[in-house]
Amino acid sequence: MRHAGLAIFAALIVAAGPAGAAPRHGISAFGDLKYGPEFTHFDYVNPDAPKGGKISLIGPVPIETFDSFNGYILKGDPVQGYELMFDSLMAPAMDEPDSLYGLVAKTADLGDDHKSITFELREEAKFADGTALTADDVCDSFRLLSTQGHERIRITIRDVEACDVLGPHEVRYRFKGDRTRDLPLTVAALPIFSKAYYAKVDFAKSTLDPPLGSGPYKVKAFRPGEYVTYGRRDDYWARDLPVNKGRYNFDEVRFDYFRDRTAAFEALKSGTIDLREEYTSRDWATAYDFPAVKDGRVIKAELPDQTPSGAQGFFLNLRRDKFQDIRVRQAMNLAFDFEWTNKNLFYGLYDRTASFFEQSPLKAEGLPQPDELALLAPFKAQLRPEVFGEAVLPPVSDGSGQDRKLLRQASTLLDQAGWKADGNLRHNAKGETLDVEFLIESPIFERILGPYVKNLRLLGINASIRTVDEAQYQDRQKKYDYDVISSRFMAGLTPGDGLRIFFGSQSADSPGTYNMSGVASPAIDGLIDQIVAAQSRAQLDVAGRALDRVLRAEQFWVPNWHKASYWVAYWDKFDRPATQPKYDRGIVDTWWYDEAKAKRIANGN
Repeated sequence: MRHAGLAIFAALIVAAGPAGAAPRHGISAFGDLKYGPEFTHFDYVNPDAPKGGKISLIGPVPIETFDSFNGYILKGDPVQGYELMFDSLMAPAMDEPDSLYGLVAKTADLGDDHKSITFELREEAKFADGTALTADDVCDSFRLLSTQGHERIRITIRDVEACDVLGPHEVRYRFKGDRTRDLPLTVAALPIFSKAYYAKVDFAKSTLDPPLGSGPYKVKAFRPGEYVTYGRRDDYWARDLPVNKGRYNFDEVRFDYFRDRTAAFEALKSGTIDLREEYTSRDWATAYDFPAVKDGRVIKAELPDQTPSGAQGFFLNLRRDKFQDIRVRQAMNLAFDFEWTNKNLFYGLYDRTASFFEQSPLKAEGLPQPDELALLAPFKAQLRPEVFGEAVLPPVSDGSGQDRKLLRQASTLLDQAGWKADGNLRHNAKGETLDVEFLIESPIFERILGPYVKNLRLLGINASIRTVDEAQYQDRQKKYDYDVISSRFMAGLTPGDGLRIFFGSQSADSPGTYNMSGVASPAIDGLIDQIVAAQSRAQLDVAGRALDRVLRAEQFWVPNWHKASYWVAYWDKFDRPATQPKYDRGIVDTWWYDEAKAKRIANGN
C-alpha cells in the first residue's frame, strides 16, 4: 500500500508557541516544551550508545528502484533515506506531538504579530565539504523550494512572503495573510541546501550525482535497482548537539531494493538484509516460522505505534465523470466486504478504518456537538445532510463475502444513478459501460482486490485490476491517471496547512500532490482554514471533527484497515533504548550495532 506521508512537512505542521517572548531553544504548539534549554538529550535515546557497525533494511515504503537523490522535486523516483543528508533549522522531538528544537538554529524568536520568525544560526554549522552553512544558504534553500520544489512542499509554504538575510548567521521569515499559525514550524523544518553547490547544479533536474549536504550521513555507494549505502560522517558538525546525542549510531545505513516482496522476504531469511518491516498480515501470521526465528537469531517484534493511523483506502478519482454521482461511490463502498477480508485474508489482525483521523481526537463520532455545528453552519448549503447526522461509517457485512442485503442496496443506488443493468453489465443513457480499473504496483494486492472486484462485477460494474511496474505506477499516480488507487496518508499529530495537499481545492489538479481523489470544495477549504486558525488543541480537535464529518459524508474512498503497531523482524545483532520514541519506530535514529551479538550470529549461535 503506497504511503502518502509528508515526512516532517506534515508530521510537524504546528504553531510556534507564544509570541513576544525572548528567543527560545525550541518552538511548540499550544503548550510548553517538554525539554528545557539545558536539556542534554531526548529521553528516548541512549546518550552513551556506541557508534559503529551497519544496518541493512528495505525502508518503510518498499519500492523497486530510484533514479534521483533529490526527493524535494516532482521529477524522478527519489532514493530512500535522502533526508539523512540534510539538516534543517530545527529538529523534532519524537516523544512530543508538536515541538522542534534547535539544530542549525540556536534560537527562534516569533514576532509579536505572528507575521515573522527570526532564527539565530550556529556559527559552527558546516556542509560536508567543510564550507560554512550561513543565512545565505537558508534563504536560497527557501527560494529553490518555493519556486522549483515539489508541489506538496510549495503548497505548505505559499504564504511565506520572504526569507531575509539579516546577517551571516541570522535569518527572518516573513508571512502574509491571516493563516500564519503553521508557518514558523514549517519553515524551521525545511531542508537546507548549499547555495554555492546549487549555483552550479540544476536543482530541478533529477540526478544520480550525490548532493552536498550538511546532515549526519552522505552517500557512500549505490546501484539503482539494488541498493544505496549511506556512510556516517565522522566530521558531522552537529553530532554532539542535544538533538543528536545518542542518535545516528550506525557507521553505515543501507537500503536494499527488490522487485517483489517474496525476494525481500528471502533476503531477510538468508541474512542478506538485517531488518524488514512486514506489511502483509498473512505473512506475519504464517511465514515467520523459519529456523532463525525459532532459535532466536531473528527477532519478531511488534513495536507500538502511538501515532494517528491515518487514512488507508481505495481512493475513487473524482476527476472521472463516472464517480461524480455519490450513489456510484456509495455502491462501491457497499460492495467491499471487510469482515470477510479480515477473517479470511488478514487472520483477524486489523480493525476497520472509518475516519480520516483514525486513532486521533480529531475523529468524529456520533452526532455533531454544538461547537462542531457552529463551524459547519456557515457551509450548510454546500454540505450533504449526512454531515449533520451520525458520523458516516463504512457498512458492516455479514462476513459471507457476498452480503446480499448490501449488494441489493448497491444495485438500487446504481439504478438510481442511471446505470441500468443490461445483461451482465450496466450501461448509462449514452450506452457506456461502468468501467472501473484498480491501479496497483504489486501482484500481492490482487488477492485482496479479487473478491472485491468479483462483487463489483456481480453488480454489473466492469471492474478490473491493472498491475504495472513501479515507474509506470509513479508516473500515473503523479498525473492522476487512474480510476481507483490504493493509498495511505497520515496528516500528523497536529495537522494544519498540510491538509490542503490532501483535500484542498488548489491541490486537486496540481500534479504530484496527495489529493488522490481530486477533492475540491469551498466548504472543505473553509474548514481547513478553521484548523489552521485554531489557537488551542481543543479548538483544533473540534475543527478536525467537523472536517472529518464532511469528508466522510462525500464517500470518495472505500476505507481499508489499520493496526496500532509496526511489525518488524530483524537479526539479533542490534540493541535499542529502553524507551521507544512515542511517535516513531526509532530504528535508524536510535538503535545501535551490538558487536558481541553480531559475532554470535556470525558463528551460528
